[in-house]
Amino acid sequence: MKYIALPEEKERRLSFYLAMEEWVARRLDEPECFFMWQVAPTVIFGRNQVMENEVNVDYCHEKGILMFRRKSGGGCVYADKGNVMLSYVCDGDNVGFTFNKFINMLLLVLRRMGVEATSTSHNDVMIGERKVSGTAFYHLPGRNIVHSTFLYDTDMENMLHAITPSREKLQRKGVESVRQRITLLKDYTDMSLEEVKSLIRTTLCVGERVLTLSEVDEIERLEEKYL
Repeated sequence: MKYIALPEEKERRLSFYLAMEEWVARRLDEPECFFMWQVAPTVIFGRNQVMENEVNVDYCHEKGILMFRRKSGGGCVYADKGNVMLSYVCDGDNVGFTFNKFINMLLLVLRRMGVEATSTSHNDVMIGERKVSGTAFYHLPGRNIVHSTFLYDTDMENMLHAITPSREKLQRKGVESVRQRITLLKDYTDMSLEEVKSLIRTTLCVGERVLTLSEVDEIERLEEKYL
């Protein structure tokens, strides 16, 4: 599987990486692609969610936390520089097979870190009873996009206040708060965040495809749809 790399290091909005996923799926002739990204504090919610029901909009405005809707389904998540976001693009139309393949990739990475983890029927990755990674799916004709969180560390105060799932939703999952439901990978490993990112890449990818500046321009034009 090829790693898709950008030609220059710079801080970008989450909307750019959503557009990059779509661009890679539509334009690159690679059967399997993968890349990682990190963003400034941002909330991302699913295509079917009512933003005001899931996001504390006033808090996000006050703290400068950006908010974006993605084209995939699933729940609302908070991302920052301590939360590595993973993007996987592949050929095919079998949603279940693609989800299972991607989840098994994450479990393999965690095993290589010495961390025991399991998956759920909701395509979450769990350490014990708490979630360390959640995934969502977006399908294009003949192509699949799976993206996920990989929660190494985070600003817990921002996460707790920016995301506001209903008490009913939390109780359905048997928890009383967002903090009860998630865990941080840093508590289970001595590896730094950069070491974790390196392990993910070397475990899953062979070789890379560096995008050109003109291709990045195309992605930026596509990003306008997400804004």
